[in-house]
Amino acid sequence: MAAQVTAGERGATRIADRVVAKIAARAAREAVETVPDGGSPPRASVAVRHDTARVRVSLELDYPCDIGRQCGAVRHQVAERVRTLAGMDVPEVVVHVERLHSARVRAAAQGRTR
Repeated sequence: MAAQVTAGERGATRIADRVVAKIAARAAREAVETVPDGGSPPRASVAVRHDTARVRVSLELDYPCDIGRQCGAVRHQVAERVRTLAGMDVPEVVVHVERLHSARVRAAAQGRTR
């Protein structure tokens, strides 16, 4: 029977920042549900120190929408997924809305011909 090895003797697992950023971007995509036509999928950057990740998410949204609710859903989903999948605390998720895509402007532009 094998003897128990203490945690300090087993070593440590380090998760790369870019992996945490990919987890965060994927979680933001899950929260937003749809990427606007002509829009870019959410992107994330992280700053990891010890077992804590501070996340910044950039995204584009359809307009009109409840921007506050969408951003809140992104913050919640990103924090939960990073905590679950990477085992890190997430005290801060900053959501930066880069662009709003108006369905009305898009429809008007499609009706024009040159």
